Amino acid sequence: MRVFVTGATGALGRHLVPGLVDAGHQVTATTRTPAKVDGLRAQGAEPVVVDGLDREAVITAVLAAAPDVIVHQMTALANAHNLRKLDQEFAATNELRTRGTDNLLAAAERAGTRRVVAQGHNFVYARSGGPVKTEEDDLDARPVPSAAQAMAAIRYVDTTVPQAVPEGIVLRYGTFYGGDPTTDPMLAAVRKRQMPVVGGGTGVWSFIETSDGAAATRAAVERGAPGVYNVADDEPAPVAEWLPYLAELTGAKPPMRLPAWLGRVLAGEFIVTQMTEARGCSNAKARAELDWEPRYPSWREGFRAWVAS
Repeated sequence: MRVFVTGATGALGRHLVPGLVDAGHQVTATTRTPAKVDGLRAQGAEPVVVDGLDREAVITAVLAAAPDVIVHQMTALANAHNLRKLDQEFAATNELRTRGTDNLLAAAERAGTRRVVAQGHNFVYARSGGPVKTEEDDLDARPVPSAAQAMAAIRYVDTTVPQAVPEGIVLRYGTFYGGDPTTDPMLAAVRKRQMPVVGGGTGVWSFIETSDGAAATRAAVERGAPGVYNVADDEPAPVAEWLPYLAELTGAKPPMRLPAWLGRVLAGEFIVTQMTEARGCSNAKARAELDWEPRYPSWREGFRAWVAS
């Protein structure tokens, strides 16, 4: 198939593009950075430099590629590390998830592309009820004010893509890990004891290693009914369980523990809610309907391989 991949040089895209090429697909891969063109070409893709917010440029690129499938992985998160002011940090990504999504969907309509696979996140689930959510569970109706725009942008993708094209798929990824362990900001924070367990660490997180996320995305390119799918490993876990384990793997001292009120002062409301109220997600639907399973079924083995790399 002809596959048009946006955000092709991002954390997931760097695994997705060569995986699609190896599977025999003809891949057109976009980047906003001319310097990254040679790297995409070396992976076997046809590179295109395009800004996802430039509607006419996006439509022109998609029409030229005439894809059977469009994969929407556009973000601008490389330097977004201050989660205290999430909406401010995610402003560019929020626009890519709203206006950029609209541009891709308009291009899909013009090109006659029936299948669009887009990036979502499991942070959209309601922070109430059971600790592990399925795709049928309620979404968060009361997002933290400092993250309201970011959550709205994620939900925009979540609702718009399945409605706009005959085969619209949104993958609600767990929290990614697996980047360069020498420069990864989360590992750096853990090593410096700058990532504490807040308020008892009762928030439940679901993780997905980036190459596993790319494999699930490749599966959604090739098969699966329209709709939303959770893409995460098999073991949602509370912060109080996974964070000390990660610290131990890095050789750091155990993470500090802070009461929720102090966490709000130091890190902001969004971090506190994720540390104390977040809900994990079940990957049962993706396993069954996409015929996919993670190489790292648990963050335990995934973290170990990540840190060792």
